[in-house]
This record gives sequence, structure tokens and C-alpha cells, in this order.
Amino acid sequence: MDLSFRNDDTSGDAERPSGIPTVNPWAARPAEPPAPSQPPPPEAPRSKWFNWPSVAFAVVIFGGIGTQAYQELSKPEAWAYWKDLYISPSMASSEVASLDPGNSGRGRPALAITGEIGPATASWFREKLDEAKLAPGDTVLLSSPGGNVGQAIIMGEIIRARGLTTAVGTVDSAGRIKPSYCASACVMTYAGGKARIGVEGSRLGVHRFVSPKPGADPVASAQRTMGYVLSYMTKMGVASSVVEAMSATEKIRWLGTSEAAAMNLVTDPARKS
Repeated sequence: MDLSFRNDDTSGDAERPSGIPTVNPWAARPAEPPAPSQPPPPEAPRSKWFNWPSVAFAVVIFGGIGTQAYQELSKPEAWAYWKDLYISPSMASSEVASLDPGNSGRGRPALAITGEIGPATASWFREKLDEAKLAPGDTVLLSSPGGNVGQAIIMGEIIRARGLTTAVGTVDSAGRIKPSYCASACVMTYAGGKARIGVEGSRLGVHRFVSPKPGADPVASAQRTMGYVLSYMTKMGVASSVVEAMSATEKIRWLGTSEAAAMNLVTDPARKS
């Protein structure tokens, strides 16, 4: 018996709509296309403020600044300036509620300063004046052996700009003036007073200024310094004879009351304290 099957019916093909492919269930399935590869995760954005070239550049720059600052601060004059300004000022001050250096019977506020004029005293002095809130006509009372000429002149300029009076002396707990002295560079500061009161028993001392720099020509240095001092004293209304008195000696020369008044260094005659 013939058991083979034949499919002679072609009607199915005739009836299948066009465009639909014949599917053979026993045929091997086509391989699936590979899954698309995943892109790598995006890198975290780099900070525009931090990258190694910038860090290296900053190290070089700030390293150079630090080296220069160290070299500057290692100089004796630089260290002296910072020490005088921030650590241990060479001068001391005290505010006086009512001072009457001219015995006028009208006491006014004052600032008494004592000590040596250091390399940063002008900045210190300006701060103390601001704290004391002195008004034009109030007094700066001086007691000093001198010190830095440049700083002393700046202090005198500050006094003149604020319209303050100067006097030489110290003050006791009762507010009374006691005689003292103002020598060398201190005289530059005293000359800054719009009025310069003489206190009986107090003294003004002058001498020739020379450059402290080693190796400098002492004659040329003295001439430059004295020219600077003459210009300043003339500006403050002091006679040129005071510079002549300075130039005449290297040691302190104490000026008498009448002599200082004749030079217009003292503008108010000396009175008893």
C-alpha cells in the first residue's frame, strides 16, 4: 500500500494573499541580530577651577611670591618695620580728657605720645589720632629722643593737615603738664603744629642728620637730608636758621626758649605748666 502523502492541492497557494511569505516551520530560525553595544558612561565634567596645569601654574606663581616676600621680610629694615607696626610699637600713647598747655583756662582733649620714633610710627600715630578723635586746635604732647627722620616728618604733615597744636612735655594723673624734651627727629614732628606752644622747663634739641646706610657717602648724604629738612621746615613756617643750627653740630644742641622763638619754632612763648 502506498502510504506516502502527496499534496497535490495547490489551491492553498492560489488562495494565499500576495505579499505574505510562505513559512516553513521546520526551517532553522535566522540568527538574531546582535544587541547594539552600550556607549561608555559619560565622564564627569572636569572643574574649570581645578586641573593639574592650573595647579602647577599656581604653585609656581605663589611660590615665587612667597620667596620674594620671605626675601623682603628677611631684610633687617623690613623686619623692623613689621615689628614696630604690629608687634611692639616703639612709642606709647595716652588720651588726655582736658589739657591746657598754654594756661588759658580752657582745657581741650589731647594725645600724649612718648618714646622713640620707629620705622612704622607714622601709621601707628595716625591710628591713635583717629581713636582719640582730636579736633583742630587740640594738642599733641610730645616727649621723645628722636628716631626715624622720614617718619617724624610724615607725623608732622599729619598734625598740620588736621590743624592740631603741638607742645613738649608729659602729663600726670591729674592732667598737669610736666616738662620733658623733644630732640633730633622729634623736632620735625613738633614743627608740624599749627600752633607750637613752649612749656617752661621743656627743651628742644637739634643736630646734624646723617644717613644710617652703610657705604653711603656721609657728606653727600648729609647734604641731601638737610636739604629735605630745610624744605619741610620752610613749609611749616620755621626760619632757615634752625637748619643752620642743626648743621653746626653732630651732638645735640639744646635751644633756649628765646632762641627757639626767634626761629619761629616756638610760636607761643613758654609758660608755666
